[in-house]
Amino acid sequence: MASKPPAGDPVQDAPQVTAPQQAAAGLPGVGHTLRVAQQQMGAVRTARTLLKVNQKDGFDCPGCAWPEGEDRHVAEFCENGAKAVAEEATLRRVTPEFFAAHPLPDLASRSGYWLGQQGRITRPMYLPEGADRYEPVSWERAFAIIAEELGALGSPDEALFYTSGRTSNEAAFLLQLFAREFGTNNLPDCSNMCHESSGSALTETIGIGKGSVSLEDLHQADLIIVAGQNPGTNHPRMLSALEKAKAAGARIISVNPLPEAGLERFKNPQTARGLLKGTALNDLFLQIRIGGDQAMFRLLGKLILETEGAVDEQFVREHTHGFADFAAAARAADWDTTLAATGLCRGEIEQALRMVLDSRRTIVCWAMGLTQHKHSVATIREVVNFLLLRGDIGRPGSGVCPVRGHSNVQGDRTMGIFERPSPAFLDALEKEFGFAPPRRHGLDVVRSIEALRDGKAKVFFAMGGNFVSASPDTAVTEAAMRHARLTVHVSTKLNRSHTVTGRRALILPTLGRTDKDVQAGGRQVVTVEDSMGMVHASRGNLPPASPHLLSEPAIVARMARAVLGPASATPWEEFEQDYRTIRDRIARVVPGFEDFNAKIARPGGFTLPHAPRDERRFPTATGKANFTAAPVEYPKIPEGRLLLQTLRSHDQYNTTIYGLDDRYRGIKGGRRVVLVNPEDARGLGLADGSYVDLVGEWKDGVERRAPGFRVVHYPTARGCAAAYYPETNVLVPLDSTADTSNTPASKSVIVRLEQSPSV
Repeated sequence: MASKPPAGDPVQDAPQVTAPQQAAAGLPGVGHTLRVAQQQMGAVRTARTLLKVNQKDGFDCPGCAWPEGEDRHVAEFCENGAKAVAEEATLRRVTPEFFAAHPLPDLASRSGYWLGQQGRITRPMYLPEGADRYEPVSWERAFAIIAEELGALGSPDEALFYTSGRTSNEAAFLLQLFAREFGTNNLPDCSNMCHESSGSALTETIGIGKGSVSLEDLHQADLIIVAGQNPGTNHPRMLSALEKAKAAGARIISVNPLPEAGLERFKNPQTARGLLKGTALNDLFLQIRIGGDQAMFRLLGKLILETEGAVDEQFVREHTHGFADFAAAARAADWDTTLAATGLCRGEIEQALRMVLDSRRTIVCWAMGLTQHKHSVATIREVVNFLLLRGDIGRPGSGVCPVRGHSNVQGDRTMGIFERPSPAFLDALEKEFGFAPPRRHGLDVVRSIEALRDGKAKVFFAMGGNFVSASPDTAVTEAAMRHARLTVHVSTKLNRSHTVTGRRALILPTLGRTDKDVQAGGRQVVTVEDSMGMVHASRGNLPPASPHLLSEPAIVARMARAVLGPASATPWEEFEQDYRTIRDRIARVVPGFEDFNAKIARPGGFTLPHAPRDERRFPTATGKANFTAAPVEYPKIPEGRLLLQTLRSHDQYNTTIYGLDDRYRGIKGGRRVVLVNPEDARGLGLADGSYVDLVGEWKDGVERRAPGFRVVHYPTARGCAAAYYPETNVLVPLDSTADTSNTPASKSVIVRLEQSPSV
C-alpha cells in the first residue's frame, strides 16, 4: 500500500557519514528500488508500471537518455529510473484544497524534497496579482490569461519559452512552431545548462553536435575513457554496457576528481554473478584535478605524435583539416604544466598512453564534468583531436560519446528547440507552414535570466522542468523571475519554481510518460530520441492522475489557438486530436524523419542518420573533421581556497530530490555536506564534522554564500571540493560561463570555507 507524503520537512542538520562504498547496484539497489516504488505506488501498481519501463510496447523512462538495446530485460530500468517512474506514477495528489491550505510563503519555505513528495497536481492553478495562494482556474481562463499577457507585449521578443528535456518530440516541435509563429526565437532549454558545450565543440569539429557511437560500438570497443561522468548515479544502465564491453575484452579508464562506486565495481542485479561478486570496471583511475582534462588530452596528443606509427596518417590526410597547427600546439605541451593542471603523476599518464596505443578502437564518454567550465568547448575539441589522431571517429567501436542527461533533451534540440536555429531549418519551416519565421537569434538560459532581470522580458513559459532550481546564481535568478508579469509552468508535480513567480502565475498540470493519452483521434503515442540518436515510441499505460489534465501537445495547441487566433493557418486543433499529423509535418521539416509514422511503428524505432559515423563524411565548414589548437587552460586556485564542483547525490535526478541520502558516498539524512580532501581540510583547520559556510569568490566582488555545510573528509583530488546542487547553485555567478556555449561554469567555483557562526 502506498504511503502518505511527509507532513513536515525532515530535519537535515546532522547528516550521518560513513565510508564511501566501492560497488554499485546489487541487492541494496534492488531493495531500495522496491521500497521507494511501493511507498509511492503500492505493490500492484509498482509491478504494472515498472514492467513497462523502456519496453518496446511500453513507455520511455522519464529519467536519463541512455539507450536500450535490441534485446530487453524484463526489468529494463535502473534504481534511479524506478524512482523517477514512481514519483510520476505516484498515488499521491495535490488538489485545490492543498493549495488553499498552503499559502505561497509557506510553500516557498519548504524544501524541494518536501514539495516533490506531495504528489501529482490535479487541476490548473492560478495565482492572481497580489494574492497569497493559488486558486483553481479553468483551462479556458488559463489560456485567456496567457493570450492577454502575450498580446500586451511590446515585442514578441519579450516572451521566453523554456523547454525541459522530458518534453516529447511532438510537444517540442509544436512549442517551437508556436513561438516562431508568434515571432520569437527565444527558446532557451536545459541543454543550455548541460551539453551545450558538447554541441558547440562537436558541430565545429565533426559537423554534427551529437555523439557518434551506438550501443553496439561500446560493446566492440577496445578502450573506453569515461571522463567527468558518474554513470553509477547519473546513467546507471550504462554500467551494463560497460560490463558487456569488459566481458568482450575492453579496458576502461575513468577520469574524475572523485572515485565513484559505479566505476569501481558493478553488481549487476540481473545476474547471479552480479549479485554475488560483480564486475570490476576500472582498469585505471586518473584522479584529475577539476578542469585539468584539456591539459591531459593535449599531452596525450603530444605523446601519440612522438610515437612512431601511432598516428593514423591516411585518415588524417584524407579526412581532416588543421593538423599542422594542432601538431605544433601539441608538441609545445610540457610535462610540468600538465602535471600542475591535472594533479596526476607522470607514471599515470604514461600508463594511460600505453592503454591508448594498445587500442585499435577507442571511445571517449563524458558528461557535466567536462561541459561546465570556462574552457569546456576547448576541452571537448581536445577530446576530438585525441580521437582524430588515431582515426577513432567513423569506424565501429570508436568515437565520441557525450552522455546526455534528461530523457529527450537531445530530441528537443532536433525538433528545433534552439535559440540559434540554422537557416536551413527555418527555410524548411517556412516552406511547410507558409509564414516567415524570425531570423534573429533568440536568448539562451543565461541571457533569458538577464533579460528578466533587466525588464527586457516579461512573460516566462516553461514546458516542464524546475527552472529556478536548475539555474545558476539563485538569488539573481529568483529576483529576475519576480520581475516577470506572468510565469507559466507546465508540470506534473510541485517544485521550487512554482513558489518564485511573476506578478501573476499559472501551473498547468500535464500528462506524464506513464499516463495513457487519449485524444479525439484515439489513443496517442509520443516519441523520444535517446543519447545515441535512436528515436522510438512511448506509450503510457496508467489512467491519468486526474480527468482535468491535458497532454503537452494539447496545451501548446490550445495556447496557440488562444494567442494566434483565426489569423493562424496552422491546424492546431488537428494536431491536438491526432499526433500522427504532427509527425507528418516533422517528416517534411526535419532531416532524417522521412516516413516518420511508419518508422516508429516498428518495434524499437529507428536510428537517425549521422554522417561522420555512417560514412566518415564531416559536414563542417571545411568539409572535413577539424583539428583545433586552442591554448591550454585550467583553473588557478588561490592560496587558502578550494575549487568546488556541484554534483548530484544518489537520491537525486537533476533538481528532483528523491531522498536525503547518498548511499554510495556514505551520506545519510542530509544534503548540506561539502566533500573535502582530508589533507586540504587539515591545512584549513577544518575537522571532519565541523560546519562551514561556502563563500564564492568572483571578479564582481559580490558575496555569494551557502551557509551551514557539514565538512566531510573525503578522497577528492587535492585542492578540490564537491557539494550538491541545487543548494550550491547560489555560488555560481550568472556571468561565469563557458566560452562559446555560454553554459554556466558550475564545475569551477572558487570558494573559501568559513566556520559557520551558528556552530
